[in-house]
Amino acid sequence: MIVRPKPGALDVLLAVRGSIMPQIVVRILTIALIAVGAVLVGEWRPQSLAQVSAIPFTLLGLSLSIFMGFRNNACYDRWWEGRKLWGQMVIEVRSFIRQTADLPLGRAEPLLRGLSGFIHGLAARLRDGDERAAIAPWFSHPVANAGINPTDAALRQVGRGCHALVREGLISDIHHSLLEARLASFAAVQGGCERIKTTPLPFAYSLLLHRTAYLFCVLLPFALADNLGWWTLPVVVIVSYTFFGLDALGDQLEDPFGADKNDLPLDALTRMLERELLEAVGAKELPPPLLPKNFVLH
Repeated sequence: MIVRPKPGALDVLLAVRGSIMPQIVVRILTIALIAVGAVLVGEWRPQSLAQVSAIPFTLLGLSLSIFMGFRNNACYDRWWEGRKLWGQMVIEVRSFIRQTADLPLGRAEPLLRGLSGFIHGLAARLRDGDERAAIAPWFSHPVANAGINPTDAALRQVGRGCHALVREGLISDIHHSLLEARLASFAAVQGGCERIKTTPLPFAYSLLLHRTAYLFCVLLPFALADNLGWWTLPVVVIVSYTFFGLDALGDQLEDPFGADKNDLPLDALTRMLERELLEAVGAKELPPPLLPKNFVLH
Protein backbone atom coordinates (compact mmCIF):
# COMPACT_ATOMS: atom_id res chain seq x y z
CA MET A 1 0.00 0.00 0.00
CA ILE A 2 1.29 3.46 -0.87
CA VAL A 3 1.86 5.65 2.19
CA ARG A 4 2.70 9.23 1.30
CA PRO A 5 1.91 12.66 2.72
CA LYS A 6 -0.57 14.82 0.89
CA PRO A 7 1.16 15.72 -2.39
CA GLY A 8 2.05 19.30 -3.20
CA ALA A 9 1.99 20.89 -6.62
CA LEU A 10 5.52 19.68 -7.45
CA ASP A 11 4.72 16.13 -6.28
CA VAL A 12 1.64 16.03 -8.49
CA LEU A 13 3.80 16.78 -11.52
CA LEU A 14 6.96 14.82 -10.73
CA ALA A 15 6.18 12.03 -8.26
CA VAL A 16 6.87 8.56 -9.67
CA ARG A 17 7.08 6.38 -6.57
CA GLY A 18 3.55 5.49 -5.63
CA SER A 19 2.14 6.34 -9.03
CA ILE A 20 0.92 3.88 -11.64
CA MET A 21 3.34 5.26 -14.23
CA PRO A 22 6.03 2.52 -13.95
CA GLN A 23 3.43 -0.12 -14.86
CA ILE A 24 2.16 1.67 -17.97
CA VAL A 25 5.15 3.62 -19.28
CA VAL A 26 5.84 1.10 -22.08
CA ARG A 27 2.25 1.33 -23.31
CA ILE A 28 2.33 5.14 -23.22
CA LEU A 29 5.58 5.25 -25.17
CA THR A 30 4.10 2.87 -27.73
CA ILE A 31 1.08 5.13 -28.22
CA ALA A 32 3.40 8.15 -28.44
CA LEU A 33 5.32 6.48 -31.28
CA ILE A 34 2.05 5.71 -33.04
CA ALA A 35 1.07 9.37 -32.62
CA VAL A 36 4.36 10.49 -34.17
CA GLY A 37 3.70 8.16 -37.08
CA ALA A 38 0.17 9.51 -37.49
CA VAL A 39 1.43 13.11 -37.56
CA LEU A 40 4.09 12.25 -40.14
CA VAL A 41 1.48 10.51 -42.28
CA GLY A 42 -0.72 13.61 -42.00
CA GLU A 43 2.15 15.84 -43.16
CA TRP A 44 3.26 13.64 -46.04
CA ARG A 45 -0.19 12.60 -47.25
CA PRO A 46 -2.74 15.11 -45.87
CA GLN A 47 -5.56 13.66 -47.92
CA SER A 48 -5.19 10.25 -46.30
CA LEU A 49 -6.47 11.55 -42.92
CA ALA A 50 -8.86 14.21 -44.17
CA GLN A 51 -11.87 11.93 -43.89
CA VAL A 52 -11.08 10.75 -40.34
CA SER A 53 -13.32 12.63 -37.90
CA ALA A 54 -12.75 13.01 -34.15
CA ILE A 55 -16.49 13.04 -33.37
CA PRO A 56 -16.86 9.23 -33.06
CA PHE A 57 -13.89 9.19 -30.67
CA THR A 58 -15.60 11.79 -28.50
CA LEU A 59 -18.62 9.53 -28.09
CA LEU A 60 -16.51 6.40 -27.67
CA GLY A 61 -14.23 8.11 -25.13
CA LEU A 62 -17.22 9.21 -23.06
CA SER A 63 -18.69 5.71 -23.05
CA LEU A 64 -15.33 4.15 -22.26
CA SER A 65 -14.80 6.55 -19.35
CA ILE A 66 -18.18 5.66 -17.86
CA PHE A 67 -17.70 1.89 -18.13
CA MET A 68 -14.11 2.10 -16.87
CA GLY A 69 -15.38 4.10 -13.91
CA PHE A 70 -17.89 1.34 -13.13
CA ARG A 71 -15.12 -1.26 -13.24
CA ASN A 72 -12.78 0.74 -11.03
CA ASN A 73 -15.55 1.33 -8.51
CA ALA A 74 -16.18 -2.42 -8.39
CA CYS A 75 -12.44 -3.07 -7.93
CA TYR A 76 -12.19 -0.47 -5.18
CA ASP A 77 -15.18 -2.02 -3.42
CA ARG A 78 -13.27 -5.32 -3.34
CA TRP A 79 -10.17 -3.56 -1.97
CA TRP A 80 -12.17 -1.74 0.69
CA GLU A 81 -14.09 -4.87 1.70
CA GLY A 82 -10.78 -6.68 2.14
CA ARG A 83 -9.53 -3.86 4.36
CA LYS A 84 -12.73 -3.96 6.43
CA LEU A 85 -12.34 -7.71 6.90
CA TRP A 86 -8.79 -7.31 8.19
CA GLY A 87 -9.98 -4.43 10.36
CA GLN A 88 -12.54 -6.82 11.83
CA MET A 89 -9.69 -9.27 12.38
CA VAL A 90 -7.89 -6.67 14.49
CA ILE A 91 -11.01 -6.08 16.59
CA GLU A 92 -11.59 -9.80 17.16
CA VAL A 93 -7.94 -10.47 18.07
CA ARG A 94 -7.95 -7.75 20.70
CA SER A 95 -11.27 -8.98 22.05
CA PHE A 96 -9.91 -12.53 22.26
CA ILE A 97 -6.82 -11.29 24.12
CA ARG A 98 -9.00 -9.44 26.59
CA GLN A 99 -11.29 -12.43 27.15
CA THR A 100 -8.32 -14.73 27.90
CA ALA A 101 -6.40 -12.24 30.04
CA ASP A 102 -7.43 -13.89 33.34
CA LEU A 103 -6.44 -17.41 32.31
CA PRO A 104 -3.22 -18.94 33.62
CA LEU A 105 -0.46 -17.95 31.22
CA GLY A 106 0.36 -21.57 30.49
CA ARG A 107 -3.19 -22.16 29.25
CA ALA A 108 -3.69 -18.86 27.42
CA GLU A 109 -0.40 -18.99 25.54
CA PRO A 110 -1.26 -21.96 23.26
CA LEU A 111 -4.52 -20.27 22.31
CA LEU A 112 -2.92 -16.93 21.49
CA ARG A 113 0.02 -18.47 19.66
CA GLY A 114 -2.40 -20.67 17.72
CA LEU A 115 -4.36 -17.57 16.79
CA SER A 116 -1.17 -16.01 15.45
CA GLY A 117 -0.65 -19.17 13.41
CA PHE A 118 -4.16 -18.78 11.98
CA ILE A 119 -3.43 -15.16 10.97
CA HIS A 120 -0.13 -16.07 9.31
CA GLY A 121 -1.78 -19.00 7.57
CA LEU A 122 -4.59 -16.81 6.22
CA ALA A 123 -2.11 -14.27 4.85
CA ALA A 124 -0.19 -17.07 3.14
CA ARG A 125 -3.41 -18.61 1.79
CA LEU A 126 -4.55 -15.32 0.28
CA ARG A 127 -1.18 -14.91 -1.45
CA ASP A 128 -0.96 -18.52 -2.64
CA GLY A 129 1.91 -19.17 -0.24
CA ASP A 130 2.78 -22.19 1.89
CA GLU A 131 0.13 -22.24 4.61
CA ARG A 132 1.62 -25.15 6.51
CA ALA A 133 5.03 -23.48 6.67
CA ALA A 134 3.45 -20.24 7.89
CA ILE A 135 1.43 -22.02 10.58
CA ALA A 136 3.96 -24.57 11.82
CA PRO A 137 6.15 -22.27 13.99
CA TRP A 138 3.16 -21.33 16.13
CA PHE A 139 2.18 -24.83 17.27
CA SER A 140 4.26 -27.15 19.41
CA HIS A 141 2.86 -30.12 17.46
CA PRO A 142 1.65 -30.38 13.85
CA VAL A 143 -1.92 -29.19 13.43
CA ALA A 144 -4.22 -32.21 13.48
CA ASN A 145 -6.22 -33.01 10.34
CA ALA A 146 -4.86 -30.03 8.42
CA GLY A 147 -6.25 -31.41 5.16
CA ILE A 148 -6.88 -29.03 2.28
CA ASN A 149 -7.45 -26.00 4.52
CA PRO A 150 -4.61 -25.75 7.06
CA THR A 151 -5.66 -22.25 8.10
CA ASP A 152 -9.11 -23.43 9.17
CA ALA A 153 -7.48 -26.44 10.84
CA ALA A 154 -5.37 -24.04 12.92
CA LEU A 155 -8.55 -22.27 14.02
CA ARG A 156 -10.13 -25.62 14.91
CA GLN A 157 -7.09 -26.40 17.03
CA VAL A 158 -7.64 -23.19 18.96
CA GLY A 159 -11.29 -24.20 19.37
CA ARG A 160 -10.23 -27.55 20.83
CA GLY A 161 -8.11 -25.67 23.34
CA CYS A 162 -11.13 -23.61 24.38
CA HIS A 163 -13.21 -26.79 24.82
CA ALA A 164 -10.45 -28.22 26.99
CA LEU A 165 -10.70 -25.20 29.29
CA VAL A 166 -14.40 -25.89 29.81
CA ARG A 167 -13.81 -29.58 30.56
CA GLU A 168 -11.15 -28.69 33.10
CA GLY A 169 -13.41 -26.12 34.78
CA LEU A 170 -11.10 -23.18 34.06
CA ILE A 171 -13.84 -21.22 32.29
CA SER A 172 -17.62 -21.28 32.48
CA ASP A 173 -19.98 -22.17 29.66
CA ILE A 174 -20.81 -18.48 29.25
CA HIS A 175 -17.13 -17.60 28.98
CA HIS A 176 -16.69 -20.37 26.44
CA SER A 177 -19.60 -19.07 24.37
CA LEU A 178 -17.88 -15.66 24.21
CA LEU A 179 -14.64 -17.24 23.00
CA GLU A 180 -16.56 -19.34 20.50
CA ALA A 181 -18.20 -16.18 19.13
CA ARG A 182 -14.71 -14.77 18.52
CA LEU A 183 -13.68 -17.94 16.68
CA ALA A 184 -16.83 -17.75 14.55
CA SER A 185 -15.89 -14.18 13.63
CA PHE A 186 -12.39 -15.33 12.62
CA ALA A 187 -13.96 -17.97 10.39
CA ALA A 188 -16.25 -15.31 8.88
CA VAL A 189 -13.22 -13.12 8.11
CA GLN A 190 -11.49 -16.04 6.40
CA GLY A 191 -14.60 -16.86 4.39
CA GLY A 192 -15.03 -13.24 3.32
CA CYS A 193 -11.40 -12.98 2.21
CA GLU A 194 -11.68 -16.26 0.29
CA ARG A 195 -14.82 -14.99 -1.43
CA ILE A 196 -12.91 -11.97 -2.74
CA LYS A 197 -9.87 -14.07 -3.64
CA THR A 198 -11.74 -16.77 -5.55
CA THR A 199 -14.34 -14.59 -7.31
CA PRO A 200 -12.67 -12.16 -9.72
CA LEU A 201 -14.59 -9.73 -11.85
CA PRO A 202 -16.12 -11.41 -14.93
CA PHE A 203 -13.30 -11.98 -17.42
CA ALA A 204 -15.39 -11.00 -20.45
CA TYR A 205 -16.19 -7.62 -18.90
CA SER A 206 -12.54 -6.85 -18.11
CA LEU A 207 -11.41 -8.10 -21.52
CA LEU A 208 -13.92 -5.86 -23.30
CA LEU A 209 -12.63 -2.78 -21.48
CA HIS A 210 -8.99 -3.74 -22.07
CA ARG A 211 -9.53 -4.16 -25.80
CA THR A 212 -11.61 -1.01 -26.16
CA ALA A 213 -9.04 1.08 -24.29
CA TYR A 214 -6.21 -0.21 -26.48
CA LEU A 215 -8.14 0.33 -29.71
CA PHE A 216 -9.21 3.82 -28.65
CA CYS A 217 -5.68 4.94 -27.77
CA VAL A 218 -4.16 3.39 -30.91
CA LEU A 219 -6.67 4.95 -33.32
CA LEU A 220 -7.08 8.34 -31.62
CA PRO A 221 -3.87 9.88 -33.07
CA PHE A 222 -5.13 9.32 -36.63
CA ALA A 223 -8.31 11.27 -35.83
CA LEU A 224 -6.43 14.22 -34.31
CA ALA A 225 -3.32 14.47 -36.49
CA ASP A 226 -4.99 16.33 -39.37
CA ASN A 227 -6.27 19.16 -37.14
CA LEU A 228 -3.77 19.30 -34.28
CA GLY A 229 -0.52 18.42 -36.00
CA TRP A 230 2.26 17.91 -33.46
CA TRP A 231 -0.08 18.90 -30.63
CA THR A 232 -1.54 15.45 -31.17
CA LEU A 233 1.39 13.96 -29.24
CA PRO A 234 0.78 15.59 -25.80
CA VAL A 235 -2.99 15.14 -26.11
CA VAL A 236 -2.68 11.43 -26.90
CA VAL A 237 -0.10 10.89 -24.13
CA ILE A 238 -2.43 12.46 -21.55
CA VAL A 239 -5.44 10.47 -22.75
CA SER A 240 -3.51 7.18 -22.83
CA TYR A 241 -2.02 7.88 -19.38
CA THR A 242 -5.54 8.32 -18.01
CA PHE A 243 -7.08 5.24 -19.63
CA PHE A 244 -4.12 2.90 -19.19
CA GLY A 245 -3.59 4.17 -15.64
CA LEU A 246 -7.19 3.50 -14.63
CA ASP A 247 -7.03 0.11 -16.33
CA ALA A 248 -3.83 -0.91 -14.53
CA LEU A 249 -5.03 0.45 -11.20
CA GLY A 250 -8.24 -1.56 -11.50
CA ASP A 251 -6.18 -4.70 -12.15
CA GLN A 252 -4.23 -4.10 -8.93
CA LEU A 253 -7.25 -3.34 -6.77
CA GLU A 254 -9.20 -6.31 -8.10
CA ASP A 255 -7.04 -8.64 -5.99
CA PRO A 256 -6.44 -6.63 -2.80
CA PHE A 257 -4.38 -9.42 -1.22
CA GLY A 258 -1.64 -9.52 -3.85
CA ALA A 259 1.85 -8.06 -3.71
CA ASP A 260 1.31 -5.00 -5.90
CA LYS A 261 2.17 -1.60 -4.46
CA ASN A 262 -1.48 -0.58 -4.15
CA ASP A 263 -2.61 -3.83 -2.52
CA LEU A 264 -3.37 -4.21 1.18
CA PRO A 265 -0.33 -4.35 3.50
CA LEU A 266 -0.98 -7.89 4.75
CA ASP A 267 2.58 -8.30 6.01
CA ALA A 268 2.35 -5.14 8.13
CA LEU A 269 -1.11 -6.07 9.48
CA THR A 270 0.05 -9.61 10.27
CA ARG A 271 3.16 -8.28 12.04
CA MET A 272 1.08 -5.84 14.08
CA LEU A 273 -1.25 -8.60 15.30
CA GLU A 274 1.69 -10.91 15.91
CA ARG A 275 3.30 -8.30 18.16
CA GLU A 276 0.11 -7.82 20.17
CA LEU A 277 -0.40 -11.56 20.63
CA LEU A 278 3.23 -12.12 21.66
CA GLU A 279 3.02 -9.24 24.12
CA ALA A 280 -0.12 -10.81 25.61
CA VAL A 281 1.77 -14.06 26.31
CA GLY A 282 4.60 -12.17 28.01
CA ALA A 283 7.23 -12.24 25.27
CA LYS A 284 10.11 -9.89 26.06
CA GLU A 285 11.52 -9.51 22.56
CA LEU A 286 8.98 -8.55 19.93
CA PRO A 287 9.65 -8.46 16.17
CA PRO A 288 9.91 -4.89 14.91
CA PRO A 289 6.87 -3.35 13.21
CA LEU A 290 7.03 -3.10 9.44
CA LEU A 291 7.42 0.46 8.22
CA PRO A 292 7.05 1.96 4.73
CA LYS A 293 10.10 1.77 2.48
CA ASN A 294 10.19 4.22 -0.40
CA PHE A 295 6.57 5.09 0.43
CA VAL A 296 5.47 1.44 0.10
CA LEU A 297 4.05 -0.47 3.10
CA HIS A 298 4.01 -4.18 2.33
